[in-house]
Amino acid sequence: MSDLTDYARNLLARAVCARAPGLPSAVYAALGTAGTAAAGLTGEPVGNGYARQRVTFTGTGAQSNAEALRFVFSASTGTLGYVGLYDAATGGNPLLVSPLNTAVAVTGAGTVTIAASGLVVNPT
Repeated sequence: MSDLTDYARNLLARAVCARAPGLPSAVYAALGTAGTAAAGLTGEPVGNGYARQRVTFTGTGAQSNAEALRFVFSASTGTLGYVGLYDAATGGNPLLVSPLNTAVAVTGAGTVTIAASGLVVNPT
C-alpha cells in the first residue's frame, strides 16, 4: 500500500514545515471498488453490515497492521478490489489507497479478512 492521497500529501507537507496540521489520532481501513490518489477510495459499501475497521500499525520503516481486520457483511455487496485508509470511522479524509492483491466478490453474508501484517504501508 503506497499511494498517498492528495489530502495525505498536503498533510505531510504541512507537518514537515512545522505547520501542525493535526495528524490523525486513529486510522480506519475501508474496502471499495476503485480508488485514486486524487479521490481516495470509491465504491465503499453502504449498509449490509459493513463498517470500516480501526487499524493499529506496528513496525519501523514499513508499517503493518498488528491484528487481523475483519469486515463483516450480512448481504451481497459486489466485488471489492481496493483498500483505503481514512482518519475517521465514517466520512473523514482519505489517507492512502491501494488495490488488493486479489479482488473479493462478496456474494452474500460472510467476512472479508485481511490477515495481521497483510496490510503494509511502505515509506517509499
